[in-house]
Amino acid sequence: MINAAAGRNPEAPRVKHPIQHGSIAASILMDRKANPSSTSDWVIRSTTPGSVERIEAWFGGHGYDPHRHDTYSIGRTLAGVQSFHYKGALCHGVPGNTLVLHPDEVHDGMAGTEVGFRYRMAYIDPSLIQNVLGGEPLPFIAGGLSCDPRLYRASEAFVQALDHPLETLEEQDAVYDLAMALRAVGGKPRGRKRLDYRSAERARAFIMEHLHVGITLEMLEQASGREQWSLSRDFRALYGTSPYRFVTLRRLDSFRRLILDGFTLVDAALAAGFHDQSHMTRHFTRTYGVPPLRWLERLRAVR
Repeated sequence: MINAAAGRNPEAPRVKHPIQHGSIAASILMDRKANPSSTSDWVIRSTTPGSVERIEAWFGGHGYDPHRHDTYSIGRTLAGVQSFHYKGALCHGVPGNTLVLHPDEVHDGMAGTEVGFRYRMAYIDPSLIQNVLGGEPLPFIAGGLSCDPRLYRASEAFVQALDHPLETLEEQDAVYDLAMALRAVGGKPRGRKRLDYRSAERARAFIMEHLHVGITLEMLEQASGREQWSLSRDFRALYGTSPYRFVTLRRLDSFRRLILDGFTLVDAALAAGFHDQSHMTRHFTRTYGVPPLRWLERLRAVR
């Protein structure tokens, strides 16, 4: 089944149907001539300080195996057709769409045509959204793609060129705008019990302060003042993943920082709190869709 967002964003540039994209192919060929390194897969990460991870990438074919991470993935296809499996459908992002992948939902990534695709993506921590929503269930955007102009405008700050650093206040304003747009477009889920946001936030803060130790639900129950199974249910609804997955992904964040600083894979894995390198690699691949060395190679391709 093919899932394509209906309608067109009136603020976005006009594009042809994904199968008819000669102008896109021409622009990519011009870009390759101007930048020979773009003929190989590459990923650029923003190195400016901030709460939001931002990337720009080019893939000529297969991008990522199925994986899931506990952030919103908010993106924009710059050229080509960005295809991905999501919630049982094959979706196609083209210039003019806004990609909105929900936290912890499995997806992959690949070029939809032989000319490849280029895109920008921002990874938004659900806790930033909760700072605005104050304990509502995370908004869900059906289909992973939207042509709604509210989301297009609200995501603009995060998907602009990476050489434009986001000032702290600019980033905070952009998070607010995005949270409001997600709520407006996704709507509020019906029939959910009231969530204990304060207890879940106490548990999240405890995790962030104790990543170096083995954390149990009993410890989180004591830290939060909330019965452990109710806490686990609320945590998932508020932050998009389970407490255990949250711990694992924060350790992967630490691991990525360490290998970018020059640590070996084994030393970084142990320092980040994993039992060994193989234990880390399994979690890394499930979270980012590629093994650690391949992740590093793509970053180095543009240095």
